[in-house]
Parts: sequence; C-alpha cells; structure tokens
Amino acid sequence: MKILFSNAERAEVLTQALPYIKRYNGKIVVVKYGGNAMVNERLKQQVMEDIVLLWLIGVKIVLVHGGGPEISETMTKHGKEAEFVNGLRVTDKETIDIVQMVLAGKVNKTLVNLLEMKGGRAMGISGMDGRLIEARIKDERLGYVGEITKVNIQPVLDLLEKGYIPVISTLGCDREGNTYNINGDTAAAYVAGALNAERLIMLTDIAGLLRDKDDPSTLIPEVTVSRARQLQESGVISGGMIPKVECCIEAIEKGVKNVVIMDGRVPHSILMEILTDEGAGTMVKGGQADG
Repeated sequence: MKILFSNAERAEVLTQALPYIKRYNGKIVVVKYGGNAMVNERLKQQVMEDIVLLWLIGVKIVLVHGGGPEISETMTKHGKEAEFVNGLRVTDKETIDIVQMVLAGKVNKTLVNLLEMKGGRAMGISGMDGRLIEARIKDERLGYVGEITKVNIQPVLDLLEKGYIPVISTLGCDREGNTYNINGDTAAAYVAGALNAERLIMLTDIAGLLRDKDDPSTLIPEVTVSRARQLQESGVISGGMIPKVECCIEAIEKGVKNVVIMDGRVPHSILMEILTDEGAGTMVKGGQADG
C-alpha cells in the first residue's frame, strides 16, 4: 500500500534533512555495493536512486562494486565450477578472463546505465584503468587473486572534479600485464583511504555487527577500532565478518573518517544513514574508547 504524504509533510522531511545535506555537501562518500542488494532488482533500483539523490545534493559519491553471483553464473555457462578457499575465489587464467568480462563489462556498464537513467552522470572504470589498482599474486593456490600493492587515485579524482559518479569494478593489474581479481571490500577500503573519504558504506546481507549472530536485536550500533579487535578476540566477530571488519579497520587506518557496515536489503538504507540521525547498521570509527 502506498503511503501518501501532504506537501507540508514532504517539506518538513526535507527541512529535517538540511543539517545532514550541509554536513556532506562537497564531501566524498564511498559505497561498496554487492550481495543481495545487487541481485534483487527492486533493491538495485533503490540503491541507484539513493546514490543519484546524494549526488544531486552535492555529495561526491564513489561506487565500488563486485559481482560474485554474476561471475559464478557465467562460469557455469562456460562449464566451469566455482571453487573457494577461505572465502576467496580460485581464479585460473580462464576464470580471470571471465571475471574481467563480467565485472568490467556487464556489471559495470549496467550500473552506469542505471545511474544515468535515474538522472545521474556516471563513468565506469576498472581498477586496471589508469593503473588505479596495482596488485600482485596473493597466494599461489588462488591463482590470479590479487593483493593490492598501490592505489593511483588520480583517475577517480579527475572524474569527481568533472562532476561524475565514478563506478569502479574491482580488478587490479601489475607491470607485467597480468589481471587480478581483487576482493571488493578490500578494494573499497583502499580506494576510500586514498580519497580520505568522509565515510565508507559497506552494503552487506546482515543488519551489521551482532553480539549474537542469530539475533538481529543484538545489533552493535557503534564500535571503535580497539573494541572491534576485542570483539574479534572474544569470538563475537567470527566467520565471514572477520575479513569485513578487517577491511573497515584498514580503511580507518588509511584515513577514512568512519565506516558503516549496513544491511543492503533495507530499502533506501543509504539515505537513512546519511540524511537522518537514526543511521543504519554498525559504525566503525577510530579511537580507543569502547563502542
């Protein structure tokens, strides 16, 4: 059922958002996009709407995306079975060609097109363009899975200066011409750090950091880096959340003001995070105090 608002109510909502608009105007916000919010068409439309709205009010948005499900689907079509070691895709020569085709091609250009359709100005690049992400082999067992060695952020700054929304696919390269599959969260952390971003938003498939992983009501709304490390040691942060939290800590140590792990399944969660005092998910920030 559609909820109808009067003009006065709409004006009140916009007025309440004004302090947040002023706070983020001209600031850089990096959004890491993947997971359920990416494969659900309705949510994908809403994420694009959120990004364009923030861009229109003067936020400098950078979108970093993965595309795991699409890569696996394309591999199946090519008769290849996906294999993972510690959550990372084993990437042989044929697989890295598929990864490049899907990430830098289909997924990247689809997102650019959606942003343009919603009224934004977007430009798609990969981590290979302008040698944005330089990498080396992370682990011989994984093949062409890359460990980032350097970020050359100038191409992204140039796009932001020209008024574009940069849309970055998470590929890397080395001086020998090899292409590497880069973990999306890691790439987002490095890019956000190189930009000294005001905020990095990590869209995930869970509500945020939970004291009890099976109980969404145990959400931890805010945590410092030191407290996050304590929660890891005590086992509260475990499994797939460990590398995600490590990326949050990495981003903060590289200069990002704060990082939010957020449920991308919630409609318009990005707008809730940026334009209200309620926020969404778990904020990870620097400092030594307990969170």
